[in-house]
Amino acid sequence: MSCNCPATGAPNRKLRLMDGMRELLDGYLPIEQYGLIGNLHTAAMVGMDGSIDFMCWPEFDSPSVFCRLLDKNKGGHFAITPTHPAATSKQQYLPFSNVLSTKFLCEDGVGVVTDFMHRPRPKSRSHSHMMPWLVRSVEVIRGEMTFDLECFPAFDYARTSHTLEISEVKDAQQAKPKRHASEAENSVFQSVFMHWDITDQNAESFNGTERAVFTPEKLSHTEGLGQTSNLADHAAQTAVSPMDLRYIVGCMGGGSCPLVKLTATDHPGGLGKGVTSQFKMLEGQRVFFVLRAIPDVEADKMRAAGAAEEEIAAYMAKYDPPMSMKYAETLMEDTLLYWLGWIRSCTYFGRWLENVERSALILKLMTYEPTGAVVAAVTFSLPEAIGDSGRNWDYRFTWVRDSAFTMYAFMRLGLNKEAKHYMEFVRRLCREKNADGGLQIMYTLRGGREMPELVLSHLEGYRGCAPVRIGNGAADHLQLDIYGELLDAVYLYNKFSQPLSYDEWVDVRALVDYVCDNYNQPDMGIWEVRGRRQNFTYSKVQCWVAIDRGLRLVDKRDFPCHDKERWRQTRDSLYEEIMERAWNNELEMFTQSYENSEMLDAAVLAMPLVFFCAGTDPRFVKTMRRIMLPPHRGGLTANNLVFRYNAVETDDGLSGEEGTFSLCTFWLAEALSRASKADITLLYKSQVIIDEMIMYGNHVGLFSEEIDKSGKHLGNFPQAFTHIALISAAYNVNRALKSNKPASSS
Repeated sequence: MSCNCPATGAPNRKLRLMDGMRELLDGYLPIEQYGLIGNLHTAAMVGMDGSIDFMCWPEFDSPSVFCRLLDKNKGGHFAITPTHPAATSKQQYLPFSNVLSTKFLCEDGVGVVTDFMHRPRPKSRSHSHMMPWLVRSVEVIRGEMTFDLECFPAFDYARTSHTLEISEVKDAQQAKPKRHASEAENSVFQSVFMHWDITDQNAESFNGTERAVFTPEKLSHTEGLGQTSNLADHAAQTAVSPMDLRYIVGCMGGGSCPLVKLTATDHPGGLGKGVTSQFKMLEGQRVFFVLRAIPDVEADKMRAAGAAEEEIAAYMAKYDPPMSMKYAETLMEDTLLYWLGWIRSCTYFGRWLENVERSALILKLMTYEPTGAVVAAVTFSLPEAIGDSGRNWDYRFTWVRDSAFTMYAFMRLGLNKEAKHYMEFVRRLCREKNADGGLQIMYTLRGGREMPELVLSHLEGYRGCAPVRIGNGAADHLQLDIYGELLDAVYLYNKFSQPLSYDEWVDVRALVDYVCDNYNQPDMGIWEVRGRRQNFTYSKVQCWVAIDRGLRLVDKRDFPCHDKERWRQTRDSLYEEIMERAWNNELEMFTQSYENSEMLDAAVLAMPLVFFCAGTDPRFVKTMRRIMLPPHRGGLTANNLVFRYNAVETDDGLSGEEGTFSLCTFWLAEALSRASKADITLLYKSQVIIDEMIMYGNHVGLFSEEIDKSGKHLGNFPQAFTHIALISAAYNVNRALKSNKPASSS
């Protein structure tokens, strides 16, 4: 039955402390005030005020459903927030998981919103498939608390209008209260993670009597993502489906149940109505909200394709099960056990363990399960500088560089299954190389090549920082460094994970041949400048790495290589070239490029990390010490944070300044540990830098791409590159600290 009640405005309420979080930034939360949840297909950003302000659905690169992060009025959001004017919030991940808990505290009570996307329980026959749902649990664990719920979807990057229908649940019997405690398993999990008292024999729960159905119109856009010949990419990047919001209510002790009533509400600036609700909860009460794509739609598609009714019924039983409190709790238990089981495979037990494990969990969360590809970030167009610099990019794709570094990070932590999965993705890319024998610098999550860049001019951008871009115009850049990063990861995979097969070697051999033929070309560099091509020092070093690792594989595995001598001569001559053309003898430093002979670039900090030179090499040490100088003295370091280059003086094709680059700061720490063999004080300096850098991570240990002068996060968030660098720096600095530990006096 459709709701006949008139649409109303947003709830009338006092100014709350939760609202004050956004007032300081004109309606936006600081980037660092978000946590991340996901299911290895997509992800959502949850603010400390209980609002989901970013979510693409159903996959990482699908159109957004919530995008208030990029437009406070039009973008859409799903908020569950206390009404108390003085409520404060704390946010954390439940231990060893990507299940996020936001706790609200005030004098009257304490409430908890727990957010997750389901992951199936490992090795379970009854819970072997993933439920593609966004689940939000709301409970009060002390006193009482009233919450405001606002669910305002904005489909297709807020470009497509939708209709709203609030209807009764299909089965009226579901609305009747039923005993809950007698059905619940008295497991260790529930006693540890759930505030719900499962021993209360009077506990009752029931499904909400209504659901909100949001139905978007069909897409009519002919530009941007999804306009591709790759059918899998087209399906994912244009996926806009009807969604519904349902809920389950739990009551304790036979008392009154929280009253949840969904009300159709206008969305100012939006293209369709949303729903709101205000409900009061007492200690021991709980409500689960579930947002999902409606399974009926897929069933209709199956029916239209001629599927048997038995097959359709099996699908609906699997993906549209009867809702109950027990089932919702089981989904949470599945998800917690999945993440716990996964992180237990980590073999790292050194310093900064908690930060390393959190980074590993985030990198896994950013892995696209069907292919093993790793997204550079789950967001798009978060600015690298506040203002009109235009440094806003879409990072929802897989870069060969980032994924290769991720494979290295996973191997260092003993997580070889993920490395193997990505190697399968690499093999596929190598079978579909460019016409000239090379690779693209980035691909879609399914290995596609097309990601046309489009500006969404109707969105104002985070804090008014336009343009908002989807797609990425750098996809066809020539960036020769990717071959070194990829082949270094392949070499380590052969060494630490699994020996290369002959077919894999043939692919490697072809890539090394390509590098030997093309290393002398200018390119766009690791930073993907939008200016002119140059002979970037870092690119040349990585070309050397690519050839060197090919030669090492020949020597260690005795693989056939008719051009071995050519490879060796090319590698050695390239080394000499770098030492001659990238070294400024007057300034005593390695330069950004052969052309920019007076410009520093923090990317050269990777030289000893890839064994191009020793960390104690005088040339490298002099360069490193110059990088450590403040910018006004010709360096790149401020407050122990490192800029990647001087954005004002470097012609990168863009305007304005940018923040310090977190990846480069971790690289400096690792480089210092390599140089400490000649000066032990540098090792302790590296430890200080890591400790300070970790301090800049947000409240749940997440890092963005950059940090501004005031310590705030900039750029897409969270950033895989930064978390990879944290793992690498922690691993290697910890190893150096252990090897330099003073001998016991006993």
